[in-house]
Amino acid sequence: MVATPLGNLQDISARAQAVLAGVEVIAAEDTRHSQRLLDALGIATRLVALHEHNEQAAAGQVIRMLQAGQHVALISDAGTPAISDPGARAVARVREAGFPVVPIPGPCAAIAALSAAGFVDNGFHFVGFLPPKSAARRADIDALRAVAVPLVFYESPHRIAECVADLAAVLEAEREIVIARELTKLFEQIVRVPLGDAAAWLVEDANRMRGEFVLVVSGAPAREGLDPQAERVLALLIAELPVKTAVRLAADITGAPKNALYARALELRGD
Repeated sequence: MVATPLGNLQDISARAQAVLAGVEVIAAEDTRHSQRLLDALGIATRLVALHEHNEQAAAGQVIRMLQAGQHVALISDAGTPAISDPGARAVARVREAGFPVVPIPGPCAAIAALSAAGFVDNGFHFVGFLPPKSAARRADIDALRAVAVPLVFYESPHRIAECVADLAAVLEAEREIVIARELTKLFEQIVRVPLGDAAAWLVEDANRMRGEFVLVVSGAPAREGLDPQAERVLALLIAELPVKTAVRLAADITGAPKNALYARALELRGD
C-alpha cells in the first residue's frame, strides 16, 4: 500500500519510489493517471487497473500474482490508498488469502488539511465523501451534529458549493470550517472562516470552487453544563445503552452533572 503525492512530486518518499521501482506489478486506480507519475519518476513497472468498479476481480488477479511469487504495490490516484479510495476490499481479500500487507506511509489529504487547520481538539472524525444528493447529504450531516471533535470531509469541485450550503443549513453557523483546496499544488488555498460565512466566501471568486477539497468543520459546541469530553462520552454510551444507564455511567466517568447529561441524552435520542 504505497502513498503517492497529492500533487507535488517532491512529496514522494524515497521508500515509496524504491518500492514502486522494485515490485513486479503496480495495481493503480487509473492506469493512465499513474503512468504519468511513473514516467516522471523514471519507473517502468507494469501497471494493472484496480478501481471501484473492478476491485473484487482485480483483487483476485493480485492474489494470483502473489501466489506466483510476485510482489505487488497498490496505489490510488493521489495520497494514501483505501482512504475514501479503492483498496480496502483488495486488502481484505489479500489478508484472507494469507499474504502480508505492508503500508508505505506518505501523503494523505485529510491529515494534511488537519495539520494546517489549527483545531486543538484531541481527535477527529473522518467522514470522507458525503452522498451526492442534498436530502441524503443533509441526513448524514444531521447524524453527525453531536460529534464533539472536528469533522473531516472530502468533496469535489462539482458539489462543493452545495455541500458547504448543506453543512451551514444543518450545523450551527458559529462553528468554524477550514476549506483546503488543491493541497500541495500550484493553487493551494487553505482558509478558516465561520461556517455561516463559508458559502459567501466561495462564490466571491469562481476560482475558489476549483480543485479537490478537504473540509474540516469544528466539533459540536459544548452544551451548557457539559464540556466536550462529557458530550463525547455520553454520545458513545447513548448509542449502545438505555438512557438512564448511559447517563449514570457518563456522570461516573466525567463528573458532569446528571441533570445536564439526562437532558442532553434525551436530545440525542430525539425524545
